[in-house]
Amino acid sequence: QVQLVESGGGLVQTGGSLRLSCAASGRTFSRYTMGWFRQAPGKEREFVTFIRWSDSGTEYADSVKDRFIISRDNAKSTVYLQMNSLKPEDTAVYYCAAAMLISPGRRWSQYEHWGQGTQVTVSS
Repeated sequence: QVQLVESGGGLVQTGGSLRLSCAASGRTFSRYTMGWFRQAPGKEREFVTFIRWSDSGTEYADSVKDRFIISRDNAKSTVYLQMNSLKPEDTAVYYCAAAMLISPGRRWSQYEHWGQGTQVTVSS
């Protein structure tokens, strides 16, 4: 079992930056692909990015490509999401997720473990 705890959310103005963190505890963090998803009010949960455990390869949603950066520190069992050039449409609850598959893709059902989420609000 893996427990995930997100932090770093908050209120930021358009064009600003935030860094989210997701601390993991439990089983071997380094063998999990880690992803970030988000859910805005009234919308479905959507894929943001993931980073593979095998080679730290990454994939991003088109909406965040070139603005967001995912990274991981296996020694600290933590995954990060650096969010730059934030837009009001980035406002959502951001969830950290862990998958045993090397490439779980963009479907949230492929991720076995989830954090409780952290709110990100971007004001215009």
